[in-house]
Amino acid sequence: MVFRCQRDSWARQFATRVVSCRPAEVRLEDGGEPVRGFQVVLEDTILFPEGGGQPDDRGLIGDVPVLRVTRRGPEALHFVPAALEPGVEVQLSLDWERRFDHMQQHSGQHLITAIAEQMFGFKTTSWELGRQRSLIELDTPSMTAEQVKALEQSVNEKIRDRVPVTVRELAADDPEIETVRSRGLPDDHVGPVRVVDIEGIDSNMCCGTHVSNLSDLQVIKLLGTEKGKKNKTNLVFLAGNRVLKSIEQSHSTEKALTSLLKNGPGEHVEAVRRLQSSVKLLQKNNLNLLRDIAVLIARDFKSKPAPGQLFVLHRKEGDSEFMNIIANEIGTEETLLFLTVGDEKEAGLFLLAGPVEAVESLGPRVAELLGGKGAGKRGRFQGKASKMSHRGEVQALLQEFLSHRSPEE
Repeated sequence: MVFRCQRDSWARQFATRVVSCRPAEVRLEDGGEPVRGFQVVLEDTILFPEGGGQPDDRGLIGDVPVLRVTRRGPEALHFVPAALEPGVEVQLSLDWERRFDHMQQHSGQHLITAIAEQMFGFKTTSWELGRQRSLIELDTPSMTAEQVKALEQSVNEKIRDRVPVTVRELAADDPEIETVRSRGLPDDHVGPVRVVDIEGIDSNMCCGTHVSNLSDLQVIKLLGTEKGKKNKTNLVFLAGNRVLKSIEQSHSTEKALTSLLKNGPGEHVEAVRRLQSSVKLLQKNNLNLLRDIAVLIARDFKSKPAPGQLFVLHRKEGDSEFMNIIANEIGTEETLLFLTVGDEKEAGLFLLAGPVEAVESLGPRVAELLGGKGAGKRGRFQGKASKMSHRGEVQALLQEFLSHRSPEE
């Protein structure tokens, strides 16, 4: 069946009748657990069911929101949260902003696909209409920057030429179907076959909704390429209003950076490079200071007349290397060390070091008390902790362990 949305992609309101309404569970576009509701079949619809790489529409049946639209053979299934009475006439309203965005991206894909094949012989093997950007998978292992630039220039010339886009319906056995570009029909397809023509450029079998003139695309921006599947290249693009939104976002970012960096847009890159260089130098100096502090802490402990069997230290600033330096300097043959670094109210790191048998016995229990995970070998057990405030419980556990050790141990 060819729906009203496919015959008139510009229709935003439509009166029709409810054919059936059945309880159903559907997984929504954002994923998650299936949602309970009702599958409604209408006599006809202006809400496009997903297909041909194009996502489904959103809208209202009366005042009831349509959360998904899918296709089952000749039927469009409208998933709604409230039941509708079969036989009742209803008014459909389309989420036009979402639909027009899909029309621009889908027609833009047809145009890019056709010109890429004409210019370079790169065939399209699949495409994805994403929420923020779209991908065309091209049957080529690579595409040069010069080719991308030439392709972008060519497709935008076609947009400026105001080339018409038309839709035809052919019988399934029409021999002309063999002459149009296609990746094949779905197994459950019934009814006429739709062919989308970009005058003088492309004829493609397609179920999606499209603009009526390339000028409706406004502009296409090719963002470059990404490595695709084996011997494939993904071409990333924006069409129409997405280009304008991208420019608006980039301009806002540019204004914010100008304010933060205190210089003009042309100097942003160099200013960030200088900041990165300064940060790297500060990080290097900080690491050197932490190493020196670790050595001093260990030597101070060892210099005491009776150092004791347990050494406990927490420091907000530090890393695994900081803790291991202290353990190396103090030595773990006779002393049990419990070291932690990080914010007391957040996550951090811990190290338990000491006699091998003691660490093997205590390590997993220490990790459990700290709400973390760790691993150990040769007298050291270290890992991440999510409950740094439980350090006192760990210290009590270690002191109890040491108090029960015999003098020979």
